[in-house]
Amino acid sequence: MTALAELKAQVAEANIAIHQAGLVTLSFGNVSGVDRDAGVLVIKPSGVPYGSLTADDMVVVSLDDGRSVDGFLRPSTDTPTHRLLYRELAGIGGVVHTHSPAASAWAQAGRPIPCLGTTHADYFRGDVPVTRPMRPAEIAGDYEWETGRLMVETLRKGGRTPEDAPAVLVASHGPFTWGRSPAAAVEAAIALEAIALLALRTLQIEASTSEIGGELRTRHFDRKHGDAAYYGQPPAPPNGRPDPC
Repeated sequence: MTALAELKAQVAEANIAIHQAGLVTLSFGNVSGVDRDAGVLVIKPSGVPYGSLTADDMVVVSLDDGRSVDGFLRPSTDTPTHRLLYRELAGIGGVVHTHSPAASAWAQAGRPIPCLGTTHADYFRGDVPVTRPMRPAEIAGDYEWETGRLMVETLRKGGRTPEDAPAVLVASHGPFTWGRSPAAAVEAAIALEAIALLALRTLQIEASTSEIGGELRTRHFDRKHGDAAYYGQPPAPPNGRPDPC
């Protein structure tokens, strides 16, 4: 299997995964993956139901100019947003957009999701940021491209990296998540929806709940991310056997 065929299969599988996880309704949402060496991204076709998706349906788009270079269907209308994110956030390999209910509710309210507990801190080094409202000229212009630019602006103004914040809520719209692969971006989308729902229910129980302290937040984030992470299993050695020492 060629590298491009493998990426198309991964992106198709990731799109099916967000549907199975209950993060999308009808044909809302999309997942993409990128091959930076080949200068292309692979993305879900526009408006096609998730239940019928195959790897052959995925559309290959040039990172440079946005042209479709492989595939017989029209790419997602959000393709320019994905393309902008790949061009500006060098470390990411997959992007997910959903309208999942809890995360989208925070986005529609225009509110960041506060870090109220360790479940949140396992994935975000702080709150889940939300963009400012789009300006009329941004809406009237290259809307989808400007949506991506707005998320990058939000990260940079907050001094955040894509690793610190694997998602941004687009005000009045919904969430975008990312990761080092399409599968990692799907994991971030699933985690984000769980975090959004937990925060919503926590504040319904006790509206004055404070964010957790920085020491606890940092400890939980760092044990899963970065050079000193110790969550999960270490990479398997080349022979597939654990080191006897």
